Amino acid sequence: QVQLVESGGGLVQPGGSLRLSCAASGFTFRTVPMRWYRQAPGKEREWVATITATADFTTYTNSVKGRFTISRDNVKNTVYLQMTSLKPEDTAVYYCNRIGGTTWGQGTQVTVSS
Repeated sequence: QVQLVESGGGLVQPGGSLRLSCAASGFTFRTVPMRWYRQAPGKEREWVATITATADFTTYTNSVKGRFTISRDNVKNTVYLQMTSLKPEDTAVYYCNRIGGTTWGQGTQVTVSS
């Protein structure tokens, strides 16, 4: 069965950096695009970034462009999100998933606060 395990979150000061990881299993990871999403308190889950199966193309929501970088390792079946210049408004639970995937992991909490 599909399993997604996110990790790497934590408490960081504004301007700081974090690197999130998402270990995937239960599907042919190397053949599917992957996405990061986030859900802030009281808000709906929103898309953050997408990477193609071969990592030749990435896209980002406007609010994180130039600050976040999505990448993947198709040997380790893992997708990453490098986050820099973090802002309080980046505070959320972060999730990864396939496009159209209906099974979600537990997410990893990112809190940006001084």
